[in-house]
Parts: sequence; structure tokens; C-alpha cells
Amino acid sequence: MQITIGKKNLDLNFGVRFVREIDKLVGVEMNIQGSKQSLGFGLTKAVLGLKSYDSAMLSTIIYAAAWDNKKRPSQLDVDNFLDDPKTDIEKLFDDVTAEMMKVNAVKVATKNLKA
Repeated sequence: MQITIGKKNLDLNFGVRFVREIDKLVGVEMNIQGSKQSLGFGLTKAVLGLKSYDSAMLSTIIYAAAWDNKKRPSQLDVDNFLDDPKTDIEKLFDDVTAEMMKVNAVKVATKNLKA
């Protein structure tokens, strides 16, 4: 999937690396016997955020999915893109959700979290 933020065309990649990135950004962590342990669940939170039209989560998802761009946009760049009245945010929610459902790394979780 491609989007344009500012004058930069960005490829969004929702593969395994995206899952790792989203876990880093919004995953669940616990302190177990003094050691911080990642429990994952970032993808679950991301999908639920998309389903509830959470614009902050959409921004985080776009940022995470842009991991492989040479000049990755900042989180602020993505936030500003979503705040721009010219951005059709409702269509973007639908497009991102549809694109995620096509990718092996996330489609099962996305499918199983349908309302």
C-alpha cells in the first residue's frame, strides 16, 4: 500500500516486521521478577483501534508500517497528515484495514477480531 505524506510517497508494509514494530510501540509489557518482558499483543490493540476508528492508533499503525522507507516519516508527520482536512481519514481507515487483511502475518488475527 502506498500513501503520500507531504511530498513523499511511502510504502506501507504490514508483514512480520510490522508486527514487531507495532509490538514495540503499543505492545504489552510486564515486569516479571525485576525483568521487563514483552508479551506482544500490539497487533491485537492495533486491530481493535482500527475497528473503533481511533485516529491515534491509525497514526501509530502508519508509522509502524513505514518501517522500510529510506526516509521514514516522524510520528508528528503522520499525525499532521491525519489532521489535514484534505485527508480522507475514513477512507484511510478502511484502506489500511483492507490491506492488513491481505497480508499473511496479520490476516488471521484481523479476521478473528471481526465484530
